Amino acid sequence: MTDLMASDDVRGAFANQIAYCRANEAPLTARVVEAVLANIDAPGAFVAALRDWPGKPVADALPLRAAGALHALHLSGAEPTLAPLYAQDSAAFADAEALVGTAIARHDAALLPWLDGPPQTNEAGRSASYAAALAWLVAHGLSPRFEGIEIGSSAGINLMMDRYRYVLGGVAMGAAEPAMTIEPAWRGPPPPHASWTIETMRGCDVEPLDLTDAGQLMRLRAYVWPEHRVRFERLERAAQAARERAPDLVRADAAEFVAEALARPQAAGTTRVLMHSIVWQYLGAERQAAITETMEAAGGAATPDRPLAWIALETNRATFQHELTVRHWSGRGREDGAPVMLAHAHAHGAWVEWLGA
Repeated sequence: MTDLMASDDVRGAFANQIAYCRANEAPLTARVVEAVLANIDAPGAFVAALRDWPGKPVADALPLRAAGALHALHLSGAEPTLAPLYAQDSAAFADAEALVGTAIARHDAALLPWLDGPPQTNEAGRSASYAAALAWLVAHGLSPRFEGIEIGSSAGINLMMDRYRYVLGGVAMGAAEPAMTIEPAWRGPPPPHASWTIETMRGCDVEPLDLTDAGQLMRLRAYVWPEHRVRFERLERAAQAARERAPDLVRADAAEFVAEALARPQAAGTTRVLMHSIVWQYLGAERQAAITETMEAAGGAATPDRPLAWIALETNRATFQHELTVRHWSGRGREDGAPVMLAHAHAHGAWVEWLGA
């Protein structure tokens, strides 16, 4: 698995994605990706673009761009022959290579634009990890009043986490009258019993999506793995919440957004916290370094009355696991800035394995 994760070979990237999907209870998505790979040497502009991909196909999530394109064909009704496959009919499942090959041939031009940008996998379930990390920070002495900033916010679903309720290992936190309740399967000890509030929450994305726009919402639906029905329900609830009050989301470069946000005055008695999930790999080494430098410089100026924290739910590219880590600074001494891994988590929020840090 590690060798595939490091590979820049397109076929290796597809094989890696197939294994990843199977490991994350997504056999249908695995089968679609497998069928695209089986057709990669066919004629046509779409598969030629896959074969000749100029970037890094693993880091660019190239197989998921292709899977999203096929799913969109199905969801829109543009290719009815895919319906039995997405219904997981056994005969269609066995014949996936032929069905997907036919769909690609018929819709070559329509599929091609789906390769232009990374998948938008905005998922409310990931905010459960944010919520648990906020409770941990409060239990470790930081103010329970948070000023949140998020990068890679996509459509801003997790910017609305103050409107959700969480049940995490039997511990409840969040909104009293929620837009949705998120209760992942919990492994290990419960998180700290610590309440928190979010005073403000701002986010950015290089290509933000609007949940109130029907076309953009369809794009988000296409990137939801079709096996995970609860994710469709969460997406619809998030869209309704956005229609009631839009998240504070802007188009911006992540490194510039972080620098600008940290330069703003911080209210006394609040904890400023940077959060991100499954986005770090897309930023590139230069932006990663710039954000780290900015955070560490701001951390050096943090005080007990104006602490700083950093919550990340990201893929460990060597172990293939999604890790929830935190760093925090409060000017209190040797623990400032030390990274702590709190949990492993499912990529789309189905479960959290708390490590009891």
